Amino acid sequence: MTDTVTGRLRHVLTDVFALVYLAVCAGLLVWALVATALDDSGESMAGVIPLLATAPASLVLFFLPDHVSMLVLAVAFGALCNAAIIGWCARALRRQSR
Repeated sequence: MTDTVTGRLRHVLTDVFALVYLAVCAGLLVWALVATALDDSGESMAGVIPLLATAPASLVLFFLPDHVSMLVLAVAFGALCNAAIIGWCARALRRQSR
Protein backbone atom coordinates (compact mmCIF):
# COMPACT_ATOMS: atom_id res chain seq x y z
CA MET A 1 0.00 0.00 0.00
CA THR A 2 2.90 2.38 0.66
CA ASP A 3 4.05 2.08 -2.93
CA THR A 4 0.59 3.11 -4.06
CA VAL A 5 0.43 6.11 -1.71
CA THR A 6 3.94 7.33 -2.49
CA GLY A 7 3.41 6.74 -6.19
CA ARG A 8 0.19 8.75 -6.21
CA LEU A 9 1.74 11.50 -4.11
CA ARG A 10 4.72 11.68 -6.45
CA HIS A 11 2.38 11.77 -9.43
CA VAL A 12 0.28 14.67 -8.10
CA LEU A 13 3.28 16.65 -6.84
CA THR A 14 5.04 16.44 -10.20
CA ASP A 15 2.09 17.97 -12.04
CA VAL A 16 2.95 21.21 -13.85
CA PHE A 17 0.43 23.30 -11.92
CA ALA A 18 1.61 21.92 -8.58
CA LEU A 19 5.25 22.62 -9.46
CA VAL A 20 4.44 26.19 -10.49
CA TYR A 21 2.57 26.70 -7.21
CA LEU A 22 5.53 25.32 -5.24
CA ALA A 23 7.92 27.63 -7.10
CA VAL A 24 5.74 30.67 -6.37
CA CYS A 25 5.53 29.72 -2.69
CA ALA A 26 9.30 29.24 -2.51
CA GLY A 27 9.83 32.63 -4.14
CA LEU A 28 7.45 34.30 -1.71
CA LEU A 29 9.19 32.67 1.24
CA VAL A 30 12.65 33.78 0.08
CA TRP A 31 11.34 37.30 -0.52
CA ALA A 32 9.77 37.42 2.95
CA LEU A 33 12.94 36.20 4.64
CA VAL A 34 15.09 38.73 2.79
CA ALA A 35 12.65 41.59 3.44
CA THR A 36 12.51 40.72 7.13
CA ALA A 37 16.29 40.45 7.40
CA LEU A 38 16.81 43.81 5.72
CA ASP A 39 14.22 45.60 7.88
CA ASP A 40 15.96 47.49 10.66
CA SER A 41 12.84 48.39 12.63
CA GLY A 42 11.87 44.78 13.41
CA GLU A 43 8.27 45.44 12.39
CA SER A 44 8.23 43.65 9.05
CA MET A 45 4.97 41.96 8.13
CA ALA A 46 6.42 40.29 5.04
CA GLY A 47 6.01 36.82 6.58
CA VAL A 48 2.25 37.15 6.35
CA ILE A 49 2.25 36.96 2.54
CA PRO A 50 3.66 33.40 2.23
CA LEU A 51 1.43 32.26 5.09
CA LEU A 52 -1.66 33.54 3.31
CA ALA A 53 -0.49 31.99 0.02
CA THR A 54 -0.27 28.58 1.69
CA ALA A 55 -3.33 28.85 3.95
CA PRO A 56 -5.19 27.00 5.46
CA ALA A 57 -2.68 24.23 6.09
CA SER A 58 0.14 26.61 7.03
CA LEU A 59 -1.98 28.18 9.76
CA VAL A 60 -2.03 24.86 11.61
CA LEU A 61 1.72 24.99 12.27
CA PHE A 62 2.07 28.77 12.48
CA PHE A 63 1.13 28.87 16.15
CA LEU A 64 4.16 26.84 17.19
CA PRO A 65 7.02 28.59 19.06
CA ASP A 66 8.15 31.87 17.55
CA HIS A 67 11.22 31.30 15.41
CA VAL A 68 12.11 31.71 11.74
CA SER A 69 12.33 27.95 11.30
CA MET A 70 8.69 27.60 12.35
CA LEU A 71 7.68 30.05 9.62
CA VAL A 72 9.64 28.05 7.06
CA LEU A 73 8.14 24.78 8.33
CA ALA A 74 4.59 26.16 8.29
CA VAL A 75 4.96 27.54 4.75
CA ALA A 76 6.59 24.33 3.47
CA PHE A 77 3.87 22.16 5.03
CA GLY A 78 1.10 24.36 3.66
CA ALA A 79 2.67 24.53 0.21
CA LEU A 80 3.07 20.76 -0.02
CA CYS A 81 -0.50 20.13 1.12
CA ASN A 82 -1.93 22.67 -1.30
CA ALA A 83 0.30 21.47 -4.16
CA ALA A 84 -0.93 17.91 -3.62
CA ILE A 85 -4.52 19.13 -3.83
CA ILE A 86 -3.78 21.21 -6.92
CA GLY A 87 -2.07 18.25 -8.60
CA TRP A 88 -4.92 15.93 -7.66
CA CYS A 89 -7.50 18.35 -9.08
CA ALA A 90 -5.53 18.84 -12.30
CA ARG A 91 -5.19 15.08 -12.71
CA ALA A 92 -8.92 14.57 -12.11
CA LEU A 93 -9.83 17.28 -14.62
CA ARG A 94 -7.54 15.78 -17.24
CA ARG A 95 -9.07 12.37 -16.69
CA GLN A 96 -12.58 13.80 -16.95
CA SER A 97 -11.89 15.65 -20.20
CA ARG A 98 -10.83 12.48 -22.03
